[in-house]
Amino acid sequence: MHTTVPAKTVFSSPIHFLAFGFGSGLSPVAPGTAGTLAAIPLYLLLVQLPLWSYVLVLLLISVAGIWICGESSRRLGVHDHGGIVWDEFAGFLLTMLAAPGGWVWIVVGFALFRLFDIWKPWPVRVADRQVVGGLGIMLDDILAGIYAWFALQGLAYFFAA
Repeated sequence: MHTTVPAKTVFSSPIHFLAFGFGSGLSPVAPGTAGTLAAIPLYLLLVQLPLWSYVLVLLLISVAGIWICGESSRRLGVHDHGGIVWDEFAGFLLTMLAAPGGWVWIVVGFALFRLFDIWKPWPVRVADRQVVGGLGIMLDDILAGIYAWFALQGLAYFFAA
């Protein structure tokens, strides 16, 4: 079980504020789901960019996330604290890369990402259990996002108008 982190800690530190998904990771129930929900407004902003810009921002979020999540984890003294949800932001944004427009696809992408993030099929589970530090925190969600991206693109191929 993860220790409870006071809101004061999260909101007084830029590192924790980002790692905790602008505070969404403070949710007492399903912080990963709350973090993924909090990523939707960011997605709605980013999806308006050209694809190359979206990819660039996604890469920056992911690479910066290795340090952000690792540093937040180090400061808290807990590896991959449940409230650290920056990795969910990256995984969801990856899932939604070049997704069809519309709320139906956002909901489907959300559901697929949460499915793969919770289920943790190989190699997601291996990354979650064996890779340490910020890279370990980010990698399992990136891999879950890749699975979800393939599933979403497959569904879009058959069902998008």
